[in-house]
Amino acid sequence: MSSSRIPGFYRLDVDARRRQIAERRGIAFGRLAPLDRGGISLEVADGMIENVLGTHALPLGVALNFLVDGVDYFVPMAIEEPSVVAAASYGAKMVRRGGGFHTTVAAPVMIGQVQLLDVADPAAAGGAIHEARAALLGLARGLVPRLVARGGGPVDLEARVLADPDRDEPAMIIVHIRVDCRDAMGANLVNTICEGLADRLGAIAGGRVGLRILSNLCDDRLVTVTCRIDDEALADRTGDDTTDGARVRRDVVLASRFAELDPYRATTHNKGIMNGVDAVLLATGNDWRGVEASAHAFAARTGRYAPLAVWCTEGDALVGRLTMPMPVGTVGGALHVHAGARLALELLGVDSAQRLAAVIGAVGLASNLAALRALATDGIQRGHMSLHARVVARAAGATGDLVEHVAAEIARLGDVKPERAREILERLRQSHEAAAVTLHELHDDERESEARP
Repeated sequence: MSSSRIPGFYRLDVDARRRQIAERRGIAFGRLAPLDRGGISLEVADGMIENVLGTHALPLGVALNFLVDGVDYFVPMAIEEPSVVAAASYGAKMVRRGGGFHTTVAAPVMIGQVQLLDVADPAAAGGAIHEARAALLGLARGLVPRLVARGGGPVDLEARVLADPDRDEPAMIIVHIRVDCRDAMGANLVNTICEGLADRLGAIAGGRVGLRILSNLCDDRLVTVTCRIDDEALADRTGDDTTDGARVRRDVVLASRFAELDPYRATTHNKGIMNGVDAVLLATGNDWRGVEASAHAFAARTGRYAPLAVWCTEGDALVGRLTMPMPVGTVGGALHVHAGARLALELLGVDSAQRLAAVIGAVGLASNLAALRALATDGIQRGHMSLHARVVARAAGATGDLVEHVAAEIARLGDVKPERAREILERLRQSHEAAAVTLHELHDDERESEARP
């Protein structure tokens, strides 16, 4: 693929943007047609969930400037909130100058859990399960032969005894089965294995089988993303004011420390990361709820809620590092039927779940960088509200060129509300109508003058 850097892309109309992306990705322009209907028909929707009444679309945009492990990516993002796509693209642009994002992605291992109850001797039962580990893994691999043929399958098994010493209640045994899911997210695969092993585990432990299901805390399936930004990239040399890059770097680091010290700030810090992450998950048909659950549980793994990304100074550069679980797939799930999700993956151009995880992690770190830089300089509202103003202008009834005129006016006034937008729109329309009448009268005068002998 050619570079993901396309200056002025946002100024193009939708058709021109599609042509640019299709050409650079080597995809026929007509392949983007499913996006006209949101990537899914009513008939397909009726087969995906229950009690269908229709479909509910979200805007699908593309984030630019992403250089991840030396490879350029156009990143599809589905989200309703203004500024998220722009912020991710801007963060990636700053990082690009320093060589882009660098990632480490763990093997795609998910954890399944089998709960064993009413076990007379939990310690002895745990030992018996450990002794039978090899045989149990063999049985588990036999349950998913196609996954094993692709290089995945069950890779480990362990028994844990759970008990609360402060409560008078029997202990339970929880068996963890670790499964390499390859390019699948893996929920169905893991659940199949848990249910297939449950009776055998119950017999070995001499107990009753309880729950048999995967865990959404995927602390084996981590992505780590790092980047390095010099002060020049952090500086703002546009407009009348110049923002000093070294000062921005110091303030971003202090904002990171704020999140490290305070769970109230860490929660919002991580929400900004998930703005970008969730948008890519939605676009590619992945389980964003599972990733959210895993991310926040991972953030609280020490017993105190902490930021998923942190920033520090190294020499005269700002260095960022994000580590989080990323259970995603490029096969299965909604991808079977959702043409829009399949097209999003094609636009992205990843060849495995691990590469998808790497790119999504980079989007999370880029989103965090853009948010912290905005907070450290103009404040978060300036850029966000200027983009939100376009939404308000359209909601007030503006169309065509009037959208930008109304949006610019309410943003300048700092009154980004529908009522003010309607007032300005009415005034502009009256001005346009008056100008049109004047122009019409001038044309009439010219025609009359030309008709005189």
